[in-house]
Amino acid sequence: MLFDQIINTIEDLNSNTVTEDRKTVLNDLIEYIQDKKNLDEVCHINFICTHNSRRSHLAQIWAQTCAAFYNIPKLFCFSGGTEATKLYQTIKDTLEEQGFIFKIEKKGWNPRFHIYFSNSEKPINGFSKVYDHKVNQVSNFAVVMTCSDADENCPIIPGAEKRISVMYEDPKFFDKSVLEKEKYKERSLQIAAEMKYVFSKIKLNEKEA
Repeated sequence: MLFDQIINTIEDLNSNTVTEDRKTVLNDLIEYIQDKKNLDEVCHINFICTHNSRRSHLAQIWAQTCAAFYNIPKLFCFSGGTEATKLYQTIKDTLEEQGFIFKIEKKGWNPRFHIYFSNSEKPINGFSKVYDHKVNQVSNFAVVMTCSDADENCPIIPGAEKRISVMYEDPKFFDKSVLEKEKYKERSLQIAAEMKYVFSKIKLNEKEA
């Protein structure tokens, strides 16, 4: 069972904010997940941006959460970057305000968190890492590029069977400004709304498709 605050956040998301252009962008991801469900195969998705500090974490966390919201089984989300830095503090603050619980597992410059969204689901590993880190899936996964820099710098991702680009504007541009909190919340809710849209389209068996 998802935490009540997270359920409320997801239910309050307006699907009308997902434009027709964005629906077209997201269609490849929907098709990949649906194909896995139709074949009754485990679905692995690795979201990638440059530093694995902002957008890729938001996409990973909201995708895993929305999959649970719609009771999509055998789906596991990961994230990584072309280089490791650290999970940006305002991402943590934003997600905590939206109902997620962060428990630190390892302190340091790049701390590791267990990120909880449910009383029954396993927590998400939250820390900055390269896309081929040992905690990530190494084969038979879709790679979802969330920023243009990573897309350009990673022409080939070993082990990926599908490459998808969804691209989000970087909230980093508003760091240390009066708009920082607002823009991080805006980006988080945009990604949440789009992941809600994606998983709302998944049918659990061929009769429903």
